[in-house]
Amino acid sequence: MDKARFPGFYKLSIRERLKKVHESGWLSEEDLLSLRDGHHMLPLSRADKMIENVVGVMGLPLGLGLNFNVNQKNYIVPLAVEEPSIVAALSSAAKIFSESGGIQSSAEESLLIGQIQVVNPPDAEEARNQVLFHKNELIDKLNGLHPNMVERGGGVKDIEVRTFEQTERNPLMLIIHILVDTCDAMGANIINTMCEEIAADIEALTEARVFLRILSNLTDRSVVKARVIIPIEKLEGKGYPGEEVRDGIILASQFAEIDPYRAATHNKGIMNGIDPLALATGNDWRAIEAAAHAYAARSGTYSSLSRWYANDAGDLVGTIEIPIKVGITGGSLLANDTAMISYRLLKVGSARELAELMAAVGLAQNFSAIKALSTEGIQKGHMSLHARSVAVTAGAPKELFETVVSHLIAQGQITVSAAKEIILELTQKNVKNEIKKKSSTTAMANGKVILLGEHAVVYGKPAIAVPIKNAVVAEVSDTDHSPEIKVPAWDIDDKLEDSNSIWWDAIQGVFEQLGIANQKFAVHIKPNIPAAMGLGGSAATAVAIVRSVSKHFNLQLNDEEVNHYAFLCEKAAHGTPSGIDNTIATYGRPLVYQTGEQPRLDMIEFPRPLSLVIGISDHPSLTVDMVAGVRDRWRKNSTLYDSLFANFAEVAESGLDAIKQGDYKGLGHMMTINHGLLSAIQVSSPELDRMVQISRDYGALGAKLTGAGGGGSIIALCEDNPEAIVNGLTRNGFKALQVTV
Repeated sequence: MDKARFPGFYKLSIRERLKKVHESGWLSEEDLLSLRDGHHMLPLSRADKMIENVVGVMGLPLGLGLNFNVNQKNYIVPLAVEEPSIVAALSSAAKIFSESGGIQSSAEESLLIGQIQVVNPPDAEEARNQVLFHKNELIDKLNGLHPNMVERGGGVKDIEVRTFEQTERNPLMLIIHILVDTCDAMGANIINTMCEEIAADIEALTEARVFLRILSNLTDRSVVKARVIIPIEKLEGKGYPGEEVRDGIILASQFAEIDPYRAATHNKGIMNGIDPLALATGNDWRAIEAAAHAYAARSGTYSSLSRWYANDAGDLVGTIEIPIKVGITGGSLLANDTAMISYRLLKVGSARELAELMAAVGLAQNFSAIKALSTEGIQKGHMSLHARSVAVTAGAPKELFETVVSHLIAQGQITVSAAKEIILELTQKNVKNEIKKKSSTTAMANGKVILLGEHAVVYGKPAIAVPIKNAVVAEVSDTDHSPEIKVPAWDIDDKLEDSNSIWWDAIQGVFEQLGIANQKFAVHIKPNIPAAMGLGGSAATAVAIVRSVSKHFNLQLNDEEVNHYAFLCEKAAHGTPSGIDNTIATYGRPLVYQTGEQPRLDMIEFPRPLSLVIGISDHPSLTVDMVAGVRDRWRKNSTLYDSLFANFAEVAESGLDAIKQGDYKGLGHMMTINHGLLSAIQVSSPELDRMVQISRDYGALGAKLTGAGGGGSIIALCEDNPEAIVNGLTRNGFKALQVTV
């Protein structure tokens, strides 16, 4: 078993994640406790000894990139980064890479360059020859001062001389390069010391003044190369064929190769992977950045550090060539407990191995970014994670966090100010509003999702539905005017006497039958589900209104009576409803429903919790229009449609048998078949089909549209991975919520 893979890792709590990594042998008991209890954080006293004018310590999230296989070795990669999506994107890319045979990465040499600037030598050629003639003496002198480094295989390897001719602006300069293998140390201090140690010797040899003597961060003698080959079948998914994804990635790569404006963002994406690993390991990420971007411009034009192309077999090939010089030893690393934990997680044996891993991480992050850009687009993929980040910044309390995120995504304005407004609205529970002038009464109703049998249920076939608990809350308050209905979330604010809506006319009729039409009150509706999305919002609203006025005016209506009045409203809204929506809104139990003189109303008990994900499209759907469309097509070809409706019934009964047996895989299969039947009666849409496919790609046992179709929503049945499906849908620009029955 691949111990670098942890399916469903993101679904676990922090403690559970730490436990799993520890149990797999990546974390020692000591490191587990240190991370769990926060003892790995840099103490203020130690920080005060590292830099000047210390006033505090800034933290960054430390996440784990999973699934990495580099040079046939598995890695868990620590990443210190604040930007959402990076860790998830890296893990996803690494999984594809690993399934494709892993990444090959190599560093042919690992040398740092020290520079000594000689200004205005009297004879530049002679000065150059003198330095080169005495090169071995200079090397021996420097290596003699660092015997331990030489013993480890490092030390000064060569000395080179470069000449810059005099110009109108610049003097004649001779630049001496000392090429040093610093082994596993970052080496900056070593290089600077070496340059100082032979500065006087260089002055004597060149008969000129030595000015600067300093490390160069252009580490082009520490170039790392990485390569991956991905079969096109590994690129398929999210509704895109492998060939299309491959060609899109290649086009994006070609764009970055020729255009510096695109290359800058392209290479920034590469560094999105490398920098967090450098930070987590205490390496100088600024030096790595400087080297990378300078190297990208080595041809005279800034270009991409990676390249993607197709080989003769049609596979996607990705390569990266980037200078990376890092260290795994040194005082600055030892001072940071988190960095040391990172090294123990990585289990790298040398600085060169760490550099090779960094290049692989950069290639993976690059792949993830341009794959998103060439398919669904980067913005959609960031939306959900960005909303979460904004919610944190706005100070969303734990109990409201997910609600705030959902509201941000739903309204499309993902800003801190918008989040604060949402938080304020959600937390002002004790503030009296205008409709609470005298007294108020609240009642709740359930939404619904249909597991099997929508549309066919209108024609007397069985359907299986489950509730969405607390979908709509209605609050009745005494007022000074005639009855009024307010639904701020759905942009509704109607006085019944002024409304032109057939549905509100039906409500008015119900109020008349109940004898309260002349009372002065307002009903404030607080929906927890979107409108016109096939989730039973209208029925739940009707039930909530009837229940709330019954309580407020002490009418003592029972569930059967509530259901009756809600059905009257459904008839006004939908023309020929089956009655399933108002029934489940009233009773709030999973059920089998079938119309008839004596309607079938069988309550269902699930042997274990049923985990569902609801995917919500961008397009609302009116049930009355969709039902009418099916009826028109049925009238034109009743034989065909009656046959299809019979198939719906068989699927529903098979699904019921699967539920009773606890066979959720079988239930999921029936749901998928049901979606095919709904497509056959022409109520699905490309958007719904895509959400169904995304859900299945992310592990759903089955998925289908729910409700009338033409837009609206889908449901996906999960075994143990609802968060994966939620993330899959949100990354593709859809809204999603999880329901447990």
